[in-house]
Amino acid sequence: MGADVDTAVSALLRGELVILPTETVYGLACDAGNARAVAAVFAAKGRPQFNPLISHVTGLEAALAIAYLDDRMRRLAEAFWPGPLTLVAPVRDTGAVCDLARAGLDTVAVRAPDHPLAQAVLKALGRPVAAPSANRSGRPSPTTFADAVEETGAFAAAAVDGGPCRVGLESTVLGLAGGELVLLRPGSVTREAIEQVAGPVTPGLGSGHSSPGRLARHYAPSKPLSLEVAAPSPEAAYLAFGPSPAGRALTWNLSPAGDLREAAANLFAFLRAADRSAAPVIETAPIPHTGLGEAINDRLRRAAGQVG
Repeated sequence: MGADVDTAVSALLRGELVILPTETVYGLACDAGNARAVAAVFAAKGRPQFNPLISHVTGLEAALAIAYLDDRMRRLAEAFWPGPLTLVAPVRDTGAVCDLARAGLDTVAVRAPDHPLAQAVLKALGRPVAAPSANRSGRPSPTTFADAVEETGAFAAAAVDGGPCRVGLESTVLGLAGGELVLLRPGSVTREAIEQVAGPVTPGLGSGHSSPGRLARHYAPSKPLSLEVAAPSPEAAYLAFGPSPAGRALTWNLSPAGDLREAAANLFAFLRAADRSAAPVIETAPIPHTGLGEAINDRLRRAAGQVG
């Protein structure tokens, strides 16, 4: 049984860590302005300290207290918050989000999560919460309470059970470069949806560290991972998409109907299940690269170490 909101808020106020559900993945949360608490998050995850954390707030008004958002970013917040969109913008309040949480940058990554328990904690706490995914650094993100507790529960003073994560992929991350909007990390808020609200978006380059989730090898299982395999090898654990191969064991189908949203919601849980299996390797079916498929393929490439 998970902790209630009051218990979680009390732990955060004491500078302790809390496992917190969001619609994307479970987070390992702390007071974003408490440098000691933020350092404890980095230590619990084994996360490189050049990799900034996302600060979670209740909504646009709270975001404007800690970040300078231009007109395009305000329109995006109004369109997609609360929801799985993170905005990286110049920092306004370096006390509310400490230097370590920003990895020493003059920008802050901010979003408003769309989960009632996360929102309840944020409203009761009254300050930003840094909450990277509640897994050890580089591992697949946890999308169930059990996986989050297995990964980092030993470091948390409280854990809030919010059920399976509805979205299942980390948030889309947008930043600014030379006055242009830059897609730093694809997610369930697609490039097409963003451009309808705010105009052209430039793809992010390389694996730079201005955004969370940009390490070349990230979200990785312990076993070798091969992508876009239409005919799986007999010994492999296989993540199918669409019709499953007939007559083979160790198959997890991300979406028998070929639905990208269903596949995104299942991705990390099924990747973890395949990693726990007796198979020596994991293979994944081809997944379309359009729409939400851009984000799914981004996570798979990083999981396989194919970005760099």
